[in-house]
Amino acid sequence: MPHPIRRRTALLTLLGAALLFPAASTQAASTKGAWFAPKSQLHARVALRPAPARAAQQTCANADVMPTDANEPAVREAILCLHNEIRAQRDLPALRQDFRLRRAALGHSSDMVSRRFFEHTTPAGVTMVDRILAARYTSRDIGWSLGENLAWGTGRLATPRSVMRAWMESPSHRANILKRNYREIGIGIVTGVPTSSAAGATYTADFGVVVRR
Repeated sequence: MPHPIRRRTALLTLLGAALLFPAASTQAASTKGAWFAPKSQLHARVALRPAPARAAQQTCANADVMPTDANEPAVREAILCLHNEIRAQRDLPALRQDFRLRRAALGHSSDMVSRRFFEHTTPAGVTMVDRILAARYTSRDIGWSLGENLAWGTGRLATPRSVMRAWMESPSHRANILKRNYREIGIGIVTGVPTSSAAGATYTADFGVVVRR
């Protein structure tokens, strides 16, 4: 179970993983002052610092809106824009949306909310790799690298900008966002959170690159 820090009425919880085929996986999430669960996949509870006043430099539309069923496409575009804005600042290639990764990400966000769990692996044992392979993004007989960032938030911490700030303040999530090799991303956002019926949103970002020879 995630153990988020309470900040008035707003909560935010993260989880991140990466896998390079055929190398072993590394799965972690960490922030300054985080509490870690004694599990192989580590949960982190996150306390966000006040955002710096840089409104003039913020160019991604809808980055501060609260996700709803009606504005999911706009929120998804905002998350993509924020990823690529951060990567462009570091001379990294932009990420392209991939419908197969998006299908895997959206299915996982929906599953976590409906079955009230927060893990890369489902209660039935379906892993991140299983889901992405099932979406036909890649196959086991060619080279690939995959990563996944998860988050759920309520209140003001459910906005795209708040989620991206938290991911960037966590070394494992930041590593996925800034990995030069990644070329595609799939973003799945659903309203609701895995732990209760509280208003909020659950995010899955699946990253990938396939080596085609």
